[in-house]
Amino acid sequence: MLGAASLCAKAALRSGAGLVTVGVASGLNKPLQRKLPDEVMTKPLTQTADVTIALRALAQIKGFLKRADALVIGPGLSQHPSTQKLIRELVYSVKLPMVIDADGLNAITGHLKQFKGIKVLTPHPGEMARLLNTTTRQVQKQRKDITKGLAKKYNCIVVLKGHHTVVADYTGRAYLNKTGNPGMATAGSGDVLSGMVAAFLGQGIQPFQAAKAAVYLHGLAGDLAAKEKTQAGMIASDIIEKIPEAIKRCR
Repeated sequence: MLGAASLCAKAALRSGAGLVTVGVASGLNKPLQRKLPDEVMTKPLTQTADVTIALRALAQIKGFLKRADALVIGPGLSQHPSTQKLIRELVYSVKLPMVIDADGLNAITGHLKQFKGIKVLTPHPGEMARLLNTTTRQVQKQRKDITKGLAKKYNCIVVLKGHHTVVADYTGRAYLNKTGNPGMATAGSGDVLSGMVAAFLGQGIQPFQAAKAAVYLHGLAGDLAAKEKTQAGMIASDIIEKIPEAIKRCR
């Protein structure tokens, strides 16, 4: 899903990241380059027969990450068994500040253990339900408590997306967001948020503050986009284009 990676990268750039590189299966590098803006770099990686990133790319990725400040893992990666093993290896061995979303969350479902270093999980209610082996309905009934519980148990920061997104950390702090609108329930909106969180982490912002700021500004950018495009007509790219204005308003 090259669109997911593209949206995430562009959102990170619009949120202050100085340099963004997208790791991609080598056979998809040229198509991705045509999709990305000129400012985004790509890193072709060893691929599986199904043209997904292979477990054999682990050394390549770890070598590259020595020069990185933050990592987003998940958007568009697929649920190929080799790719999912690669994700787990990276999640539990890399110490960089990391945002885990989408197929990153799918990979650690059933493999949850204490996280080392800064890890920000960004599930929607369905993904949260799978992580905790419960139902989406139960998650929605206890959004704040469930988010705080996961963050504390696994030593991480959790962003439970949806109406009034909840951000919680392992110390028991929680934030309930009030920006955003129903029009943001559109394909790619979560990828945009992941890129924003990573950009703030990479700039050295304290993890809980980085997650809160990203969630607030993501919602504010969505509100600004809805005023111009309408809630029905807005798409994820519209949110990205409004990130600079959202930041400017807060400043």
